[in-house]
Amino acid sequence: MAKSLCSIFKSMKPLRLTLITTLTTIAVSMPTQAESLSDLNQLLSTNQCAQCDLTNAGLVQANLTGSNLVQANLAGANLSQANLAGANLQGANLTGTSLHGANLTGANLTGANLTGVDLRNAYVGNANLAEVDLDSAYLEGIKGLSVTAASAEQFHRWGVKETERGNYNGAIANYRKAIKLDPELAPAYLGLAIIQYDFDRRAEAEQNTKIAARLFKQQKHQLGYQTATNFQQKMTLIEQAEANVAKQEGGMGHIGKFIGSFGSLLLQFLL
Repeated sequence: MAKSLCSIFKSMKPLRLTLITTLTTIAVSMPTQAESLSDLNQLLSTNQCAQCDLTNAGLVQANLTGSNLVQANLAGANLSQANLAGANLQGANLTGTSLHGANLTGANLTGANLTGVDLRNAYVGNANLAEVDLDSAYLEGIKGLSVTAASAEQFHRWGVKETERGNYNGAIANYRKAIKLDPELAPAYLGLAIIQYDFDRRAEAEQNTKIAARLFKQQKHQLGYQTATNFQQKMTLIEQAEANVAKQEGGMGHIGKFIGSFGSLLLQFLL
């Protein structure tokens, strides 16, 4: 019996060590967790939480108007539909943060990390977006994005993405912002023309295609020039075919769509 008990205690020793190690790990991690909760309580009670740890915080529909979140860590936090109007998020870490439908009107986001941030349907009118990279952000339906928030090339890329998603109004808005920033950005004119032609705004489409072809030629961009001239030729052929159909059938013909076949190709022009 003594030997049996001895063997049982020996077999339990590794288990005791495992439990001790686990409890030690929990004890070490608890202050960090409590500190995070303290930061969250501080934010909700005072709106002052510079350099706070708010990782993965649940702040859906929170009223954080004018809050001080300078250099706060909000990675993975859920701020969907939160009110952050006038908030100071300068240098904050917003990696993977959800700001879906949030109000960021007049917020200061200078130098913030917006990698993978969800800004769909968010309001960003008069927000300061200096020194931020929105390349990997989700921007579908974003409202009030200033023309100075990104480069002309970036607006063009967003235009292509919105075209591929079928959000043509968003694509047009992005192409126009790109052109406003850089009136010689040929791909933006062509992207705009393709959508305009598909929605029967053919005079505008033809005009923008001519501008694109001229700019591509001036810039010695052979692929762009060929694509623009091919588009011009296809527009002419389709119009001729429609005229023939209308003549034969005694009505009006309508043939052809271009968005699907040209949308992805536009991305190549800025590489």
